[in-house]
Parts: sequence; structure tokens; C-alpha cells
Amino acid sequence: MRAADARCPHCDSVSGRVHGRYLRRLSDAAISGACVVVELLARRFRCLNTACAAVTFVEQVSGLTSPHARVTPLLRGMLTSIALALAGRPGSRLAVALGVPVAKDTLLRLLRALPEEPVGQVRVLGVDDFALRKGDSYSTILVDLERRRPIDVLPGREAEPLAAWLSNHPEVEIICRDRGGAYAEGARTGAPQATQIADGWHFMEEPRRSSGEDRRSPSRLRPDGVRDHRTGAPPGDGIWQTPPPAANSTLDACGQERRLVTRTKERYAAVQQLLVDGSSLEGICQTLRLDRSTVRRFARATSIDELLVNATNRAGILDPYTAHLHQRWNDGCRDSTQLHQEIQAMGFRGSIPTTRRYLRPFKSFTPAPAAPRVAPRPRRIVRWIMTNPGNLPDEDTLALKEIRVGCPELDAVAQHVRDFATMMRDLTGSELPAWMERVEHDDLPALHSLVNGLRRDQDAVIAGLSSSWSSGQVEGHNTRVKRIKRDGYGRADFDLLRTRILHRS
Repeated sequence: MRAADARCPHCDSVSGRVHGRYLRRLSDAAISGACVVVELLARRFRCLNTACAAVTFVEQVSGLTSPHARVTPLLRGMLTSIALALAGRPGSRLAVALGVPVAKDTLLRLLRALPEEPVGQVRVLGVDDFALRKGDSYSTILVDLERRRPIDVLPGREAEPLAAWLSNHPEVEIICRDRGGAYAEGARTGAPQATQIADGWHFMEEPRRSSGEDRRSPSRLRPDGVRDHRTGAPPGDGIWQTPPPAANSTLDACGQERRLVTRTKERYAAVQQLLVDGSSLEGICQTLRLDRSTVRRFARATSIDELLVNATNRAGILDPYTAHLHQRWNDGCRDSTQLHQEIQAMGFRGSIPTTRRYLRPFKSFTPAPAAPRVAPRPRRIVRWIMTNPGNLPDEDTLALKEIRVGCPELDAVAQHVRDFATMMRDLTGSELPAWMERVEHDDLPALHSLVNGLRRDQDAVIAGLSSSWSSGQVEGHNTRVKRIKRDGYGRADFDLLRTRILHRS
């Protein structure tokens, strides 16, 4: 039943004097996909308080109307949720499909009208950056790690905005950040009382990259019967009992140097000689008739091994079927067409000339050379090193053990990386100085570079290896932010992106 009077929203005085009536039309949530419009005969009252700035006011029905609104609170909440999830045009398309057609600009206005939640007291803060436009502009996201939600987004990734924010929040006790110098300086300036914790994820990412440096020297992993040209070590019980495959070696299936390897060596020697003679990159391009990017790659290479790793670690489409071809050749089958049909039935998708080129050198061998065993790719070896030994399958454990026996340098890298992982797992950061000293005693330039970086931020690294707090949450929010950013296709302003980040937690 309608009340006889209403309360003025401006001065809160009660009035029962009706000034007039008019018809309000309010859009409501759809029913079975059909648009719903609520028609309401609203009364306008005259305010009896002479001191009030409003002469008249309109009565509001709780749960149904809002001042100046043309939609019900229920529909407004739905449209706001759609705007948070999809923003403008995509949100508008979804709303039409749900039976509540709305313009994209209306959704954006609803989004920008959302009030910000108060930051409150923050004790443990996570800081990280994300790209607005990669390589050009960046922003900083701040996460309350205890409440597990973003609390602010700052423009740029410099020290000053972070220091200014922290100066307004002296209650911050712990700051989890990456090892970038800007955030370290901002935290030091804005919150000198806080303990800085370096990002734990990068602790293992950097050793992974360092252990992966052996990809530049694939010849360290030599097959049996071949002496390592770096250490002069004799052949031992290596992981490969036969020559490695053509796709992962400098030699082809018959023991001859691959044409790609020969060409790479010749080009490298020619480019380096012209550089010594004083030629420019442009002049080398014209002399050798090579593309500028190719010449630049050969000029910047520190050794021929750095180039050969790309030339020799290419997996061929025929590699999974070479063992069958070798076996069938030794069984007496010399028909390349028949062999091609057999491997086609096994899933080979290449052409018959590919099979014929592979089998052509076998005509001079009786029987055919032993089928090569595919060597593990450097990335797989790195994954074995980075995996907890207890979680590594038995065959991978055995393969890694044989590789470590055949390559002392890789064995040392694996041992140091696993010692570091143990420190991180057991939160024994106090052992870091001793670990760095052990690394410096070995001839491992990649790990030496890692140690030098750790020394520059040693206190934060030790804190990160000793505390259960980390930036894992921040990385998760950062991944979500990248999805939100890409939804906008670069058309959204910073304020809209910030609103979506803070309200979609």
C-alpha cells in the first residue's frame, strides 16, 4: 500500500503535499529472454522546509527506483557485472543476447561510476609491473597479500610513485617485489621500516636460464668414441652408444659433416674476417650477398658453437622413423617407395623425396649404419635439472645421470641448482653466502653472473629464501591483468583499465 507521505532526500524532512504525478518507465531484467519494462505512476512532493534548496522531490520505491535512473537496481547490477567482465562492445553484444539491449557507452559509464573500495590497513604488500604496451609503457600493480586482492594500480614503474604511495601507508611491514632496482629504491625511500623480500619465482627462473647456457655448447655432450674437444676427456659410458642423429649433430647419418654445418662455418669465418678488415655490416651484406639480420647474427656471435646450436638442434620430421628405416634396410628392403609407404602408415607426413634423400647414403653401406638414438634436447635437460629428483621418472633420472657423468660442467651446474632449490624449499636463506662462494670456485661463467646479481640485492634475496611470503599471488594477478588488458584491444584509457583490475578481484 502506498504511503501518504515521503521523505525529502535533501533535507530529510517529511512532506505529505503532492505536487504532481508522472509516469516513469524503468527497464528491468529480462524474463525468458523477453525485454521487461516497469511502468510506475510516481508522485512528486513539495518540500515543506523553506530552508531546503529543493522545491520539489520525487518519491522513491525501495528496491525498484533510484533518482534519475531509467533502470531498476537489479538490472543496473547485472549491467555493471557485464561491464566489469567484458567492458564496452563485447558487453553490449552479450546484453543484447540476454534480452537487455544497452549501448557500449552506457556500460562504460556504469563502470566508471563504480566507487573505489577503501584500501584499509596493509601489512604485507606485493609489487609488480605489467606492460600497457610492451617495450613502451608500463604500470605497477599493488596487491594486499593477506587479503589476496589488488588495492591500487600506479602509472609507470618508476620509484617515485611507489615511494609516494608507501609514504601514505606507514603500516606496511613487508614488501614482496621483483629484483628490479626501481622498486627497491621506491621501497627503501617510501617505507624504510619495511622488510623487502625478493621474488621467489625469479630465484628459480634465473638458475634455469643459467643452466640453459649449455645450449650454446652442444658439443660438450659427445657420443661414445668421440673425444671432447674442450676438455680432451676420453670417451666414457655416455648416454649415446651410437652417433647422434643428423638433426641433433654436426654429422649426418653416415658420419659426414652436414652441409648446413659446413655452410655455417664458412659464413662465420668470412663475416669475422671482413669485420677484422674493417668492413661495415652493410659492406659485408653486399660482399657476401646476405641479409642484414643474418650478417648481424654472425657478427655478434662469440663463437661458432653459438651458431651451430641453432643449426644442429633442429628436429627433423623423419627423426621418429629413422630406427624403422635402418632396421628395414638391414632386413634387405631396398625399395625407398615401399619404405616410404611403411612410415606413412606409421604417421609420417613428409614427401617421398625426403625419404629417398635420407636413404641415398646407405647404398654405400652393407649393412646400413646403426640407427641413431635421438639425443635429449637442451631444454629437456634443463627441465630434468630443475625438477625435484623425487618427482623425476626413473628413465629421465638415468638419462640425466649419464649426461652428468659425461659432462662435468653440467654436473656442477646441476648440483648448484639443486642446492639452491633446497635452500628455497627449506627456507634456509642464511646458507646463501656459502652457496655463492661454492659457485665462484667453479668455472661456470653463467652462474657467476647470477651470483653477481644476487650480491647486489643480497639482503632481499636472503629474506626471500627465509620467508614464506612471496610474489606468487602478484604474478597470478598480473596474468589476469594481461587478459583484461588484451580484452580492450588497446582502446581503453588507464582509468578504465584500473577500475576493471581493482573490481575484478
